[in-house]
Amino acid sequence: MKTVLITGGNKGIGLELTKSFLALEYNVIIIARSFDNFEFTDSVKCISYNLTDIEGIPKLIAPLGHIDILINNAGVMYSLPYDNYPQEKVNSMLKLNLEAPIKLIEECVKVGATRIVNNASIAGQIGHPDVWYGATKAGVINATKSFAKIFDGKVVINAVAASPVETDMLETIPLERREAFLKTVVLNRFATADEVAKTIVWLATDSPEYINGTTVDINNGSYMR
Repeated sequence: MKTVLITGGNKGIGLELTKSFLALEYNVIIIARSFDNFEFTDSVKCISYNLTDIEGIPKLIAPLGHIDILINNAGVMYSLPYDNYPQEKVNSMLKLNLEAPIKLIEECVKVGATRIVNNASIAGQIGHPDVWYGATKAGVINATKSFAKIFDGKVVINAVAASPVETDMLETIPLERREAFLKTVVLNRFATADEVAKTIVWLATDSPEYINGTTVDINNGSYMR
């Protein structure tokens, strides 16, 4: 039985990923801050951990044994203006959205991971009112390309860049911004967590190995600026 490690697998896109991999009969490990109201505690290995503690990640991963797939899904967005951004928020976002995924890639490859998918964002491609969020997601996209070259085909690593998704994070986006976005897509709706999860699962399992170092857009033709 193969093992998949999912960060933030307790809610939103991560929860859909958990359901999908359980249906595929994978051994599922989830890292999240808490598991309140999580319905799969008896079916998956739940690890409560704050991923902003970068230094502790090696000791966190090593005892888990062989891991086949890593999905860097956990992330945060504060939707704060660039000129009123507390340094504490900047630091936590950099650690959770960028430093932790990179460290997890490093450590999971050591224990066998050969497929990795990073959950980035359209914000990393076109810019974003939350400057630090966009910057971290651009960093994730760049790290995906960089690691693909570093691993030289031994590890298939890709990213997805979704536009706004119907999860709790959507509520952090101002209403006027959400309304403006809906005018830019073909279907006049946001992506669903299930749609993003299905794409991630495909990249993590069945996609051709030639799809490597790539970012898959999930934005329904959005031209949002």
